[in-house]
Amino acid sequence: MAALIFIIKALLGLLVWVFMLRVLLPLCRADARNPLSQAVIKLTNPLVMPLRRVLPTVQRLDLASLIALVLVQLVGTAVIWQLSGLPLSPVPLLFAAARELLSALLQLYFFVILISAVLSWVAPGTYSPGASLVNALVAPVLRPFRRLIPPIAGLDLSALFALIAIQALQILLNS
Repeated sequence: MAALIFIIKALLGLLVWVFMLRVLLPLCRADARNPLSQAVIKLTNPLVMPLRRVLPTVQRLDLASLIALVLVQLVGTAVIWQLSGLPLSPVPLLFAAARELLSALLQLYFFVILISAVLSWVAPGTYSPGASLVNALVAPVLRPFRRLIPPIAGLDLSALFALIAIQALQILLNS
């Protein structure tokens, strides 16, 4: 049973990340014509498009995508709880789903910032669709750190401090 729960959690985590990207990419002003953005849109359209008929977009926040993300997380948390033998009480389930969603967001940003830092060392100044999306996602998070921490000897350490802050938030969330 533990292996099945692990597989479901892993697949659910990937699905949540895809829906999370659907919410985050417009907020970060990422290029919607990017092939990776198009893939995210196509993967999430079956659930988002019916919701879009009912829910509007408020400025750059796509409410249909946000509700789809929350629904995916709630259903996934309920399935995992059911397989684990936990009772499906509504309030604890909502809190657990919200905690898992916040944890997934922090994890996503940890990996995206890490990828951005590695890309800046390996292939600085080159263009790729993946690097373009990564840079669009990390820019709003790194901006406050870049204001506070100037480059030291030409090295931008803002990503390092952002990763430390994200890990601290993860520890607070898990305690």
